[in-house]
Amino acid sequence: MENIDIRKYIINNFKDDNEEKIRDSIETTIKFKDEDALIGLGVLFELVWEKSNEVEKNNYIKIISECIKNS
Repeated sequence: MENIDIRKYIINNFKDDNEEKIRDSIETTIKFKDEDALIGLGVLFELVWEKSNEVEKNNYIKIISECIKNS
């Protein structure tokens, strides 16, 4: 069986998509609670995290923490 780089695979799936298509993919994944597609959201979050400064990262952590507490 061939080894697949899941990050590259997911990024390549979105490479030609415009912002509307990416947003639709994210919202559809969340709406239908697609367990397999959650991996893709993790990869997208990783990309955002890597490009974020410390202030943005702290804001994300605060939002995530608040959402977890309110779940």
